[in-house]
Amino acid sequence: MDFVSPIIDIISRLWDCVARRKNYIRGLEENLGSLSSAMGELKNVRNDVKRRIDIAEGQQKMRHRDQVEGWLQMVETMEHEVDVIIQDGYQQISNRCLGGYCPMNCCSSYKVGKRVAKKLTAVAELQNKGDFSDVADRKLPAPVEAMPSRPTVGMDLMFKNVWGYLEDDHVGIVGLYGMGGVGKTTLLKKINNEFLQQGTRDSYVMVIWVVVSKESSVRRVQKDIGERLGLALQEDASQDARARDIFNVLSNKRFVLLLDDIWDRVDLESVGIPHPDGRNKSKVVFTTRSEAVCGRMDAQKKIRIECLLWHEAWDLFQEKVGKDALNAHPEIPELAATVAKECAGLPLALITIGRTMASKKTLQEWNHAITVLRKSAAEFSGMGDEVFPLLKFSYDSLQNDTIRSCFLYCSLFPEDLEIEKEELIQYWIGEGYLDGFDDMSEARNQGHDIIGTLKLACLLESGHNDDGDVKMHDVIRDLALWIACECGRKKDKFLVQARVGLIEAPEVEKWTEAERISLMCNDIMTLTEIPTCPNLLTLLLQRNQLKVVPEGFFNFLPALRVLDLSWTTLRNIPAGITELVELQYLNLSRTGIQTLPGELKKLVKLKYLDVSSTPRLRTIPHKVISEISRLQVLNLYDAYFGDWEVEARGGDGHGASIEELEWLKHLKALGINIKTVHALQRFFNSQKLPRCTNYLCIKECQSLISIPPSPSSSTLGNMKCLEVFDCRNCFDLEDLAISWMVGEGKNCFSSSLERLLLRDLPKLRIIRGGPLPHVCFQNLNFVLIDNCNTLKDLTWLFGTPNLQILRLFNCMGIEEIICGEVAEVEELNTFSRLKSIWFEDLPELKSIYWHALPFPSLVTIEVYRSPKLKKLPLDSNSAKNTLKMIKGSKKWWDELEWEDETIKSTFLPYFELDSL
Repeated sequence: MDFVSPIIDIISRLWDCVARRKNYIRGLEENLGSLSSAMGELKNVRNDVKRRIDIAEGQQKMRHRDQVEGWLQMVETMEHEVDVIIQDGYQQISNRCLGGYCPMNCCSSYKVGKRVAKKLTAVAELQNKGDFSDVADRKLPAPVEAMPSRPTVGMDLMFKNVWGYLEDDHVGIVGLYGMGGVGKTTLLKKINNEFLQQGTRDSYVMVIWVVVSKESSVRRVQKDIGERLGLALQEDASQDARARDIFNVLSNKRFVLLLDDIWDRVDLESVGIPHPDGRNKSKVVFTTRSEAVCGRMDAQKKIRIECLLWHEAWDLFQEKVGKDALNAHPEIPELAATVAKECAGLPLALITIGRTMASKKTLQEWNHAITVLRKSAAEFSGMGDEVFPLLKFSYDSLQNDTIRSCFLYCSLFPEDLEIEKEELIQYWIGEGYLDGFDDMSEARNQGHDIIGTLKLACLLESGHNDDGDVKMHDVIRDLALWIACECGRKKDKFLVQARVGLIEAPEVEKWTEAERISLMCNDIMTLTEIPTCPNLLTLLLQRNQLKVVPEGFFNFLPALRVLDLSWTTLRNIPAGITELVELQYLNLSRTGIQTLPGELKKLVKLKYLDVSSTPRLRTIPHKVISEISRLQVLNLYDAYFGDWEVEARGGDGHGASIEELEWLKHLKALGINIKTVHALQRFFNSQKLPRCTNYLCIKECQSLISIPPSPSSSTLGNMKCLEVFDCRNCFDLEDLAISWMVGEGKNCFSSSLERLLLRDLPKLRIIRGGPLPHVCFQNLNFVLIDNCNTLKDLTWLFGTPNLQILRLFNCMGIEEIICGEVAEVEELNTFSRLKSIWFEDLPELKSIYWHALPFPSLVTIEVYRSPKLKKLPLDSNSAKNTLKMIKGSKKWWDELEWEDETIKSTFLPYFELDSL
């Protein structure tokens, strides 16, 4: 029987093997389902772990562990393997025969079933390993974190000194002190970043940057230091407990603590900072505006940060202003140097003001900057002895109440309207925004500066004429109206219905609470009601069909300062206007008024009176103007009235005189129309009037031979404020004596003429007083000459660097614009700002200039009935990116001569047939 036992054992083992294989095969489908479920659970665990990692790392203070990373990789591998096994298993099941009960290949089915069973066990084990208590650890802070910083100017020696103390084991605390904006923070950032450049070596393990500021506290400093060290300081923990946590970390490190902008002593012990000494070789460096704080901080070295030397300051200022602004006008560099000197070497002022002035390209803006820096410095107080005035200048340039008020005022104009800068500035002066200047030109300079500031802030945009107009974006205008009405709480503070098609004025009930009302650019014909507006300061009614203002209309407007009735059909000024005792601005231009009534003399506060372009104004009674003693601006340009008396003579029948104008002590700007030679002679003999005249219109002066009328008179060159010179219907005029004065070694026109209008002057010739000037008429931008038949050329135009519009009509004798070859034409960039050329009825004109010019700003050329002009001064490099139109007859275009066909083809797309 002994042989039977082994046989039974063998049979038993065989049976077990067969049974197991049978189970692998028969239980394959069930095991596949279990494996799929187990893998799903494993993936859920994997997703939970990933979410925990994302939360931890999202705090930017944690990093997931390597162990977790390894487990995630194993799960990814397992997922791929399970997918393959499950696919193989279901393939085996689909291949069964005998109704699905018998595998086609028992061996293959067995192997797959065995793999499924093992993988099921492996998935369970891997899932158990994913039970992590922590998936991430707190990041170790970097030894140094880079700080954004501008390049230092003039601080190399200072930095070298400070760095020397940082390498001195006997110096633990260093204080950097100086006025605000002198560059202390910049120097501290350079120190921080130098550790990054050089590496921390073995001496320093941690560099810590903390901004303290005036409002800071010990707990705030602890919080910033704790975050830098990666400590989770508890908000509800006591100050001492937080200090211990910080101390325990820093006691085992060498550190450099950089404290910026300290206003008072920071108790390092209360914060938890170990005292820096030669043993731990740690350092504390801080900045402050007070030397006394350095003492209270126990600084072993106190270093005063000085302002920049002149050459350093000038280099920094030029860098911030930029070449565009500095090169915008020949006199700007000298003014820029003056502005830079006002900054007294303070870097923040040089940078801030330099950036502000980078957009200022007119002399007015630069002169205003100088005035404000000098005028306002004594009024500033606060931070340091010199910092606040400079910082306030930059702040005021962008955000002060005056600029905000001027911005809101722009909302009184209609949508999309291009606003004349000068008109806008005069409103501001009338409102009192630009008070405080004895010189009207300086008030205007301030106005231009404010406009530039608003443009820079994108609150105003350039108009079509960038030099003369601005406009307001519709949305910005809406914003301004919303702000003006205190964000909707007082909707009637500004009543603005400009260019909305009104034929009647709004009911006076809507006027009651208003401070400013604008009904301009409508079709209002009458004002039928009497308003009561105790707070009204501005009333704009211009550009309406207004014929009548009823008596009593002005009786209840006691605060009104600005009244504009221009561009209306008014024939008479209501007598009740004398009730406007606070009125400072009155515009009656382009109306139908026939006389200035004597009642105007009661407007004792009136500073601005505009009666220009009034074709019916025939009478100005004696002493009406002179009695308005505070007048600063009087404009009678292009009015019909021009028969001025020479001397003041009382009595009936006598009108206003030139002498009366001299009695106006505060007069700064004058526009005048003169019709008689005697009055013109008296005008030029005046010591005052020519110097403050902006607009001079001379017309219908019979027997006038020359301007000025006599050699002993002042010349146009002495009229420093002259902007418009208009001469009409003076048929005997032969000489326009634009004298030249020698200055700085060069002949130059001394006139600041901006527009020269010469019409109907058949005998006019321009008298030159010597060699051609290098620069003349610096501000001349518009030239129109009409009916000047004896003129042969306009060569003097080569010295007009800012000329923008050139229009010549009916000049039968002109043969050339710039005669011959003048070397300075190219040297001075002649016509570099010229935008428009219009020639009409110039039968002898042969040439503009004999060589091609770049014309970098040229937009349009129009030529009509000028058949001898066969060549334009253009080449393939002329008017690039600016030209839009060349207009004339087809015959004229076909006969034009070009250097080659390529140039002609270049300009052919811009040609348009004339419609004249």
